[in-house]
Amino acid sequence: MFSELDYRRLCWHSRRGMLELDLLLMPFVQHHFKALDLEYQLLYKQLLESEDQDLFSWLMLRVDPPDRGLGKIVPLILEKVTRS
Repeated sequence: MFSELDYRRLCWHSRRGMLELDLLLMPFVQHHFKALDLEYQLLYKQLLESEDQDLFSWLMLRVDPPDRGLGKIVPLILEKVTRS
């Protein structure tokens, strides 16, 4: 389980250098992260370790993430954020 400090760190790391990423990641972490199963929370944390260019390509569905787990969290982010 993530502590409040861990959550605040994830919020901070969700702020990226690209506006397009901020518009997807910030609402996701603020409105949906805490309700996720631990597996998906850990996948989100792993996703944030990726480079902005890779994140952008994955979230724009230009390229599939090389990791199977990341391939599970990317569509979830898009679903949650575009549905909100």
